[in-house]
Amino acid sequence: MANTAYYLAVDIGASSGRHILAHMEEGRIVLEEIYRFPNGNDTADGHLVWDTGRLFRSVTEGMKKCAELGKIPVSMGIDTWGVDYVLLGEDDKLISPCFGYRDSRTAGMDAQVYAGISRRELYARTGIQKTSFNTIYQLMADKLQGGSRLSEAESLLMVPDYLHFLLTGVKKQEYTNATSTQLVNAADKTWDMDLIRSLGFPEKLFGPLSMPGTFVGNLLPEIRKEVGFDTKVVLPATHDTGSAVMSVPSESDDVLYISSGTWSLLGTELHTADTGEAAEKANFTNEGGYDYRFRFLKNIMGLWMIQSVKKELEAGYAYSGRQDGEDYSFANLCAKASEETISSVVDANDDRFLSPSSMIGEIRAACREAGMQVPETPWELARVIYRSLAECYRSAVLEVESLTGRHYDAIHIVGGGSNADWLNQLTAERCGRRVLAGPGEATAIGNLGAQMMADGVFENLTAFRRCVFASFGVKTYCS
Repeated sequence: MANTAYYLAVDIGASSGRHILAHMEEGRIVLEEIYRFPNGNDTADGHLVWDTGRLFRSVTEGMKKCAELGKIPVSMGIDTWGVDYVLLGEDDKLISPCFGYRDSRTAGMDAQVYAGISRRELYARTGIQKTSFNTIYQLMADKLQGGSRLSEAESLLMVPDYLHFLLTGVKKQEYTNATSTQLVNAADKTWDMDLIRSLGFPEKLFGPLSMPGTFVGNLLPEIRKEVGFDTKVVLPATHDTGSAVMSVPSESDDVLYISSGTWSLLGTELHTADTGEAAEKANFTNEGGYDYRFRFLKNIMGLWMIQSVKKELEAGYAYSGRQDGEDYSFANLCAKASEETISSVVDANDDRFLSPSSMIGEIRAACREAGMQVPETPWELARVIYRSLAECYRSAVLEVESLTGRHYDAIHIVGGGSNADWLNQLTAERCGRRVLAGPGEATAIGNLGAQMMADGVFENLTAFRRCVFASFGVKTYCS
């Protein structure tokens, strides 16, 4: 395969990252995972932070695998979660930690923002739902708690933009992730400078926005030497949900999807943002997507709850009936949950589940406070979580249909959660619609799609999505 064109997606989530190579073979996309690494918040001075140095080392370590395999990519791109950012000084060095979005420093910052602009006007301008960790509130925390941090800053880069900068020496602010800041005007599709000025944020931090498919630069000489090759860095939709939704295998614009991972993002695509009062009241958001499409969706807590429970169980959380060597894999938790009978559900969107000291304890407390049966075993806990997610999905489906005036016969589930068989079946039953599950590596595939479209492999998003279906297919669950 000497002439094979390879493309590299570096997909970094809140708990892990992976390097995935892709190439075309007989009209289909072929994937190869070549490297995987753990990720997570550290604690520094009482705050949750990301170790960006460690993250970048993981990026370059994975890139070295391409050289070892003799599969040098035509291009590469990095996607991550949204909202978190770094501030750089005159020397392009970090002037503060990269705070994690689950950190408590944003407590009360919403009131400070609303002192300068009403919540209604903020939504009308940006179309972004109110979530306590949005960048707008993090920047307000920097302004009020960070001393001279903001005034010293010369650059603001979202996490993937920063990693691209470390690779190339070129600073680009990518559009899809920028919309997660709640500082981009939904009508103008660029930074809302009037809003930024009114909040007292330095205007110099907000430069031109670049779309997915934009060439950033080639690797810096020292990076080329370290990894053993040169390649082009091309922007994907750097917001992981933006990349995931690109790979929804449907040619219709009237598509309903759940991007299922740490968060469950349920919504549809719009060509014009819905910033009306009804959408705001329902807490829907209008995140910028590929080709200036809007991801009109609702954030649901998602697999974060089961991920947290799994982590506690593996760390030895005590419960009645524990057996040594118990299988706490996601597949086994989901399968055994289907065999239980507990009917308790919790509100998966409640902030109490955002960052509790113990997810198991918090779920049990919520059930106890509501007068419901308290889950004791891991399988009962998993059943409560999966049933609670399905209930949130059902409510959100009804809301999105009411807001858009559309009816959806099917729900596409993409991302890691598409592998959760019983949750998919439960979703089909509770929502009364077919569920089409897959692909599982949706975010990486969408990342690769932006690069491949930039390289002329696919003419447009429709052609790419058609190939995704041909390459990976879907698994169907009936209501």
